[in-house]
Amino acid sequence: MRTPTFDINIVDTPCYVTEEKYLRQNAEILRAVKERTGCKILLAQKAFSMYSTYPLLREYLDGSTASGLYEARLGREFFGGEAHVYSPAYDMRQLKELINYADHFVFNSVRQYDMFRSFLSGKECGVRVNPRFSTQEGHEIYDPCAKNSRLGQTIASFENDVSKYGLDGITGLHFHTLCEQDSDALKATAEKVERQFGKYLGGMSWINFGGGHHITRDGYDIDTLCEVIEHFRDKYSLTVYLEPGEAVALNAGFLVSTVLDVIDGAADNEPDKAILDVSAACHMPDVLEMPYRPMLLDSELSPSGNVGEKKYSYILGGPTCLAGDVIGGYSFSHPLKAGDRLVFCDMAIYSMCKNNTFNGMPLPAIYYAKNGKAEEIKRFSYEDFIRRI
Repeated sequence: MRTPTFDINIVDTPCYVTEEKYLRQNAEILRAVKERTGCKILLAQKAFSMYSTYPLLREYLDGSTASGLYEARLGREFFGGEAHVYSPAYDMRQLKELINYADHFVFNSVRQYDMFRSFLSGKECGVRVNPRFSTQEGHEIYDPCAKNSRLGQTIASFENDVSKYGLDGITGLHFHTLCEQDSDALKATAEKVERQFGKYLGGMSWINFGGGHHITRDGYDIDTLCEVIEHFRDKYSLTVYLEPGEAVALNAGFLVSTVLDVIDGAADNEPDKAILDVSAACHMPDVLEMPYRPMLLDSELSPSGNVGEKKYSYILGGPTCLAGDVIGGYSFSHPLKAGDRLVFCDMAIYSMCKNNTFNGMPLPAIYYAKNGKAEEIKRFSYEDFIRRI
């Protein structure tokens, strides 16, 4: 587990703190993959869009990818390099603006590409394909290959469209099927994609393996990743793209919180509860969506809140009125009290870009830590809340 290099007691809570040191360590790993294979790697901004870090990241990466209009504009204005965009469906008004920001467009079907092809002169255009091959369990909300998926074309749908509209102007294929997975899942998926769509790859110039690759995680099998990239590169003369989001900022950030109150549960024969100034619902929504429990510095996960490896166990929850605004059970070597600082780990990803102001909760401030010192980058106010409603 990576630990903060900054003093957790001098930042205002709640706050997100991204560590330059750890961000650079991740980027070095990604650059090594690029140098070894010749692939191109893009930042998937849906997972991490803290643009104050873009000057560092563009030293290592080839550009950014977007899932929406504002992400595309952010990537063009602050990241530079290649700017890719994908949407399950475009409309003409959106597309006319996106043309100013993106140079690669991925469509959800050949049919949708045909609707807009006359407006895309000079742009690289591709189609997202779906092998309907699931490699993950228990997270259907994040599984593009789940039953009834709307994301990408199956081989049957793709070939039906090709027979009607042809492939003229389509220069690449894109598949994104992984979620927080190792390269064995990529290898198995790539084999399915090649078996189904391989006869079309000879006429393409690029292929995009999408995201979900946990390349910077300890123990990730980089050799297998490189083998898969090199196979498609050499057999089909393709430029291979990866667009990781989590891997770029994995374990590079923290969410610092303060205990507001501790509720004694003994009288009700229940665990003690600690209420924090951070909310799972507002400030780390993946805790509820995934669901999962983030690692907490100097504590252990406690399955029920009653028992843990350490002496004192608590259920931690947020300050909103949502009954389910619960982070989970943790144990500590010391009792918690109001004013204690707690630090949640791996909070750079899917936090700042997904948080919200339910209940009128203030958004956490954003800090960037360099050389052991955390510098405040942005602070939010009532004006930010009221502009959204």
